[in-house]
Amino acid sequence: MKKVLLEMEDQKNSYEQKAKESLQKVLEEKMSAEQQLQSAQRSLALAEQKCEEWRSQYEALKEDWKSLGTQHRELESQLHVLQSKLQGADSRDLQMNQALRLLENEHQELQAKIEHLQGDRDLYSSDTQHLQDQLKRSEEEKLALVAKVQQLQSLLQNQSLQLQEQEKLLTKKVQRTASGVRQPQ
Repeated sequence: MKKVLLEMEDQKNSYEQKAKESLQKVLEEKMSAEQQLQSAQRSLALAEQKCEEWRSQYEALKEDWKSLGTQHRELESQLHVLQSKLQGADSRDLQMNQALRLLENEHQELQAKIEHLQGDRDLYSSDTQHLQDQLKRSEEEKLALVAKVQQLQSLLQNQSLQLQEQEKLLTKKVQRTASGVRQPQ
């Protein structure tokens, strides 16, 4: 009976030890998870800020794109009108040929405008990529500046402590000198 009780006691102690180890492991995992959550929350806040900046830039680009699309459609419509006029002008006399030349010049100008608008559209695409690259560089510079500020704060704190120690030593020296000057009197 005692042997069974001792074995049960050993088992109980063994289970308690395993439970303590499991509890310790769970606590460590909880702390690690909390740290990861805090880090993720900070990252999320930064990401939301950047997202908002990109959203405003996107909205501005979208408005520009709508405007370019409207101009492009208007120019295409004008181009179609001019092409219709050119087809009807072939059967007319010499005066109509002069008018046809004028219309051809307008057509070329409109085509140049269309090409210019297409170039602007390509430039906006390039600008968007440039903005993304610039944002990435800004983030890297920000991280470097934060590290530099922390380093400077640490250096400033160390210098402040050294100054305080030097002031204490100087105060003690002044007190010793003052007490030494008073003794001969």
